[in-house]
Amino acid sequence: MKKNDLKFIKVMSLRGPNIWTYRPVLEAWVDIGDLEDSPSNTIPGFYERLSAWLPGLIEHRCGIGERGGFLQRLREGTWPGHILEHVTLELQNLAGMQTGFGKARETSVRGLYKVVVRTRHEKVGRACMEAARELVLAAMEDRPYDLDGTVAGLKDLADSLCLGPSTACIVDAATERGIPSIRLTDGNLVQLGHGVNQHRIWTAETDKTSAIAESISSDKDLTKQLLQSCGVPIPEGRLVDSPADAWEAAEDIGVPVVVKPLDANHGRGVSAELMTKEEVEAAYQVAIQEGSSVIVERFIRGHEHRILVIAGKVVAAARGEAAFVVGDGSSTIRALIDTQLNTDPRRGIAEDFPLSLIILEEEPAIRLELARQGFEPDSVPVAGKKVMVQRNGNMAFDVTDQVHPDVALVATLAAKVVGLDIAGIDLVAEDISRPLEEQRGAIVEVNAGPGLLMHLKPAQGEARPVGEAIVNSLFPDEGNGRIPLVGICGSQGKTLVAQLLARLLHLGGKQVGMSCSKGLYLNHRQLQPGNCANWEAGHKVLLNRAVDTAVLVNGPREILAEGLPYDRCLVGVVTNLAHSADLDDFYVHTADQLYNVMRTQVDVVLPEGMAILNADDAQVAEMASLCDGEVIFFGSHPDNAVMRKHLQENGRAVLLRGSQIMLAQGESMTLFSTLEDILMMASGRASPVVVGSLLAAIACAWSLNLPIELIRTGVQTFRGD
Repeated sequence: MKKNDLKFIKVMSLRGPNIWTYRPVLEAWVDIGDLEDSPSNTIPGFYERLSAWLPGLIEHRCGIGERGGFLQRLREGTWPGHILEHVTLELQNLAGMQTGFGKARETSVRGLYKVVVRTRHEKVGRACMEAARELVLAAMEDRPYDLDGTVAGLKDLADSLCLGPSTACIVDAATERGIPSIRLTDGNLVQLGHGVNQHRIWTAETDKTSAIAESISSDKDLTKQLLQSCGVPIPEGRLVDSPADAWEAAEDIGVPVVVKPLDANHGRGVSAELMTKEEVEAAYQVAIQEGSSVIVERFIRGHEHRILVIAGKVVAAARGEAAFVVGDGSSTIRALIDTQLNTDPRRGIAEDFPLSLIILEEEPAIRLELARQGFEPDSVPVAGKKVMVQRNGNMAFDVTDQVHPDVALVATLAAKVVGLDIAGIDLVAEDISRPLEEQRGAIVEVNAGPGLLMHLKPAQGEARPVGEAIVNSLFPDEGNGRIPLVGICGSQGKTLVAQLLARLLHLGGKQVGMSCSKGLYLNHRQLQPGNCANWEAGHKVLLNRAVDTAVLVNGPREILAEGLPYDRCLVGVVTNLAHSADLDDFYVHTADQLYNVMRTQVDVVLPEGMAILNADDAQVAEMASLCDGEVIFFGSHPDNAVMRKHLQENGRAVLLRGSQIMLAQGESMTLFSTLEDILMMASGRASPVVVGSLLAAIACAWSLNLPIELIRTGVQTFRGD
């Protein structure tokens, strides 16, 4: 078997809605060569090897629509393109990047297939597809394949490139609300919404998070001063500048005390319940390694708790528990940590584990805790001896429903005093269901950018919808962060529609971002010359915080090569459908195939939106049934059957009667203008394409509720190029 019998000719990333689906996909053109004559049921042992390597394929329903559907196809006989699709999907799932959509379709060239898979990250998807090719060939050729090593590598790649769990939960919650998202960097900076209605998040920080508040929260001493001045209970304490000063502070406060870094987080460098001078001075050395200064404060008995406050409300709470090992008389503490604690499936290195692995070399505070009990990491405790390993850092037990109203009030006050929109409030109390005053509980820290995983995947208790709470704080009152977006597609006349509509919107007081074949514009100012009817330019419009209305042109070639630069639009325009040989290199040869490309523009119209369609073009008019929203037809032949039926059903239309442009709804007909009164028509430019573009632009402006007089004035004085 030759390796080039499964050869990638081209792999494209369709980063927006496309002819296959609303979501980003990889589209690979795969030449299967002589394997066109070798379906899966003709290759000895292939089914057994592939299903043994990837038992999860049993869950792939395929076109059969039931569990085991793909394996049934595999037994009966299917081709490598289809197999590559499903193996790529399964490898993505094994890498932790769940997905399920895929297609495999023949082209007009024998042996050449288009294989399409949904992917949440292009680089990970490409790596999975390459690995899938090697795996399929290995199964065909009956040779070994290191599946475990491959999956481990793909997992590492996904972990390094995909959104972290905190950011991902916010993005997922936004998607549920219909709010679009754009990843701005390879990290966790994400834009939610478009244009002037956007907000940005970075893990659990937002563009509403004050830089001053964040700086205050990182200064533990300043935070305590502000909280104390507002009546929030805090432990007594002060900054210290040396081990000796730390012990002096401990004597003034009264032991036991806590020694911790002034500006560290995640519990690093914190030593608690210190009683002796030796313990305090040793703890100072641990703390100073983690922060710029050290603070000593009164030790508060009880459990650590993390209260998550979002927009002035408590939305989640978690309790921490100390970690212990129990001696067996033969194992070292180091070994007991590995066998009794690190084997817990809730512990791991990756961000999606609720508890972290305990690594002694990285935790000087743990070694100090052991020393206080008379142990070293390699000490062997007697059988039954309980040894505390870690006092903090195990905040993963949900107690949200137990929070006393007075505790919630104090936590929200602390967040407000510091000035954070999202805050992780650390408090210590024996019982969080009782007021803090009753038990001498206190708030010990206020944290910006708090981790959300403990609330999403608690080691015990109910997961909390913290991502939803953050999204609701950014977009109250069911807002979706969208701006009016007009997408324009067709074979001819698209740019003229965009130019005229952008002018009308600007006259109406809108800040209009436009991308078309003539350039990228903000109102009348050209930001980028040349053909900008593409994904990149469209994205630039949506990133622009000055834009409150977007007009984006999308050609069929761009839809095939990149996908649309937006997920949904308020208005979708299709000017006409004229097949040519320009798309032959995409294996689009017929009018029906072109229809499937162009319909993408109508498929993405929002339910509250409108499709503006050419009633004179039968195939374009046929797209009306695909629209989730309203349809407004335009055309120069008002008596055609499509237009008559639409008006009989009280639909809206912009039509040409002789030289008169009419606005029609049902039986009502209003004169808008005549062609002779329109400046751009005076020079003899009234070709069918230009007239169609004019009617389409008027229909768009009408659908966006611009005043008719403004539309009329803008159209009559428009000069075009």
